[in-house]
Amino acid sequence: MNAVTCVWDLKATLGEGPIWYDDSLWFVDIKSHKIHNYNPATDERFSFDAPEPVTFIAPLAPNARAGFVVGLKSGLHRFHPVMGGFKPLIQVESAELNNRPNDATVDHGGRLWFGTMHDDEEAKSGSLYRMDSTGVARMDKDICITNGPCVSPDGKTLYHTDTLEKIIWAYDLAEDGTLSNKRGFVNFQGENAVYPDGSVVDSEGYLWTALWGGFGVVRISPAGELVARIELPAPNVTKPCFGGPDLKTLYFTTARKGLSDETLAQYPLSGGLFGVRVDVAGQPQHEVRLV
Repeated sequence: MNAVTCVWDLKATLGEGPIWYDDSLWFVDIKSHKIHNYNPATDERFSFDAPEPVTFIAPLAPNARAGFVVGLKSGLHRFHPVMGGFKPLIQVESAELNNRPNDATVDHGGRLWFGTMHDDEEAKSGSLYRMDSTGVARMDKDICITNGPCVSPDGKTLYHTDTLEKIIWAYDLAEDGTLSNKRGFVNFQGENAVYPDGSVVDSEGYLWTALWGGFGVVRISPAGELVARIELPAPNVTKPCFGGPDLKTLYFTTARKGLSDETLAQYPLSGGLFGVRVDVAGQPQHEVRLV
């Protein structure tokens, strides 16, 4: 196994949501209200301020000039890094719930899958949603922290994580975007203070799942078996992402949130962006199609 390196020691409070798009890596720092961009070929780094907590970023069709859909605490917005500004698209839920969007993915048909979560991590007020050209539809509910939506290479299985319940669910995903046959895929309840966070699926159909409190990520077979693990010098790993021209660099966002001064002194790279070369490529990033 190749060595994991910290490619950007930016000390994110809650780094999250990395995607590889337009030859660079995009990700967010939820609690610091930042969108970050890293180009490994040129080592250029850019950061953009968001007006409120920003939770995910997903590219809009038809190309990079269309901008992105981003999740803000108040709902979904359109963001353009060149034109600037955030334009509201939809308020998904009532502000009275004290929810916010969390993790997201885009399936083969250009549908955006995202979850909401209780911002204080106490109430099971979160839901899993699908957004397409017809609008937003609730697909599952009664979740405190939604996480890790991702799709198999054949587009027929959607995975979704209930972080506090420590379980990854699998659903059959139909061509029309409907879900059925919800079933337990992997249960982490024997892992003590370790919680499954964001996930991504590689080109062989294996999940890579980040471990909050677990110092790394695990690779899980389509049968639900843990087959490999990558260790990181940071306790709270939030989400992996495949990048690079061949999609064989696995990147990881991490977080400093919840760590004591003593732990941060012991693991000073916490909150950094990490990368490692792997043997199996990931899947390309799909674009959100709203028309």
